[in-house]
Amino acid sequence: MSNQNQHNPQEANPNDLLPNEDDFESRHRDDRGREMSIEQRSTAGLSQGAIVRRRFLHHRGAIVSLIVFALIVLLAFTSVGTVIGGTGDYTIDPATGTLVIDGFRIAGWYPKDWWTRYDIVNGGAPTMQLWPLQFGEHPFGQDDLGKDMFARVMRGTQQSLLVVFLVGILGTVFGTVIGAVSGFYRGFTDSLLMRLTDVIIIIPILVLAAVLARTVGGNAVTIGVVIGVLAWTGLARLVRAEFLALREREFVDAARVAGASDRRIIFTHILPNTVGVIVVNATLLMSAAILIEVSLSYLGFGIQVPDISLGQLIYQYQGAFSTRPWLFWWPGVFIIAIALTINFVGDGLRDAFDPRQKRVPNFNGPMAEMRRWWAARGADRTGAGAITAGSAADDAPGSTGRKS
Repeated sequence: MSNQNQHNPQEANPNDLLPNEDDFESRHRDDRGREMSIEQRSTAGLSQGAIVRRRFLHHRGAIVSLIVFALIVLLAFTSVGTVIGGTGDYTIDPATGTLVIDGFRIAGWYPKDWWTRYDIVNGGAPTMQLWPLQFGEHPFGQDDLGKDMFARVMRGTQQSLLVVFLVGILGTVFGTVIGAVSGFYRGFTDSLLMRLTDVIIIIPILVLAAVLARTVGGNAVTIGVVIGVLAWTGLARLVRAEFLALREREFVDAARVAGASDRRIIFTHILPNTVGVIVVNATLLMSAAILIEVSLSYLGFGIQVPDISLGQLIYQYQGAFSTRPWLFWWPGVFIIAIALTINFVGDGLRDAFDPRQKRVPNFNGPMAEMRRWWAARGADRTGAGAITAGSAADDAPGSTGRKS
C-alpha cells in the first residue's frame, strides 16, 4: 500500500511556511472588521463622561502634568500659609513690636515668612542639597536684604495661581455666556455681541490690562478680574461657532416642539454638547493668564509691593542674574512649570473630548501579524501541510512507495 498519505513534518517545503500577499490581504480584511468591533466593545455601555474620563486617564503626559500641578498648588499654599482679608500691607504688631502683614494669616509648615529680614547665611546662596538630601536654613537662598527666597517664591506662586484661577473662571463664564447667546439668537444680538468682541480683540490686552490695573490698584484679585474680563474673546467665538451648528440639530427642534424655553434649550440641551471646547480652551486661557500676569509684573504694572508675584520677583532680581542667579532661576522655574503643566493637561483634555482620537488596541503590527499567521499555519503542518511534505518525500529518489 502506498504511503503517499504518510508525511514527515520535518521535511516540509520551506516555501510553504512563508506568507504570501493573499494571506496578508485576507488577514487585513478580517482585521478591519475586527477593529470596529473592538472599538465598539471598548465603549459599550459607557456614558460620554466615562469615555472621556477613560481617554484622559490613558494620556500619560496629562496625568503626570496634573499631578505636578497639584503638587505645586499644595506646596505653595501649605508651606508658608496664606493671608485672608485685610489690606495686605505691613504693620507693626503692638504686642511683639515686629513687622506683620495686615489680615488673618494661616500659618504653614515652613517656619519663615516672606517679609522678614534674616541674618544672611552661606553668603545668601541656597542651602539645599540633593545628596544627601537636606533643605538647610534657606533652601532657595536669600536676597541682598536677607529675605528668604523660598518663602518669597511660594508667596509669589500663590498670587500667580490666584490670578490664573480668577482668569480661568471669569474668562470661561464670560466667553461661554456671550458666545452661547450670540450663536443661539443670531441676528441683531449676534451682530452687537460680535462687534463688541471685535473691539476688545483689536485692543492689545497687555496694554489695556496695564492701564486698568494701574488705575484700580495692583493686587492679585484686581489683576485677575481685569485680565478675566478681557480674555474671553477667543472662547466666545468658539462657543458661538458650536452653537450655530448645534441649534439646527434635530434634538433642538424636538425641545422647541416640547415647549422648552430658550434658556432651557441653551443651558440644558446645547451647552452640554460644547463642554469639550469650553474645558480645553479654559485650560489654554489659564496657561496664557500666568504669562500675561508675569509680563505685567515685569513691566511694573502688575501686582505691586508689598505683595509678591513670580513676575515681580523676576523684575526685582533681573540685575542679579550674573552674580546671584538663584534669585532669578527659582521664580522662572515655577513659571515654566505652571505654564507647561496646564498646557499638557489641556492637550490631554482635547484628545479626550475629540471623538476622532480613538484609542483602539493595535493588533495589526508586523510582528503580531506574523505571529497570527504562523499560529494559523501551525495547524496545517500536522494536517494538510504534512500531506504535501509526505508526498514530496514519497516522490524522492529511492522511495518504494510502500509501507514497511
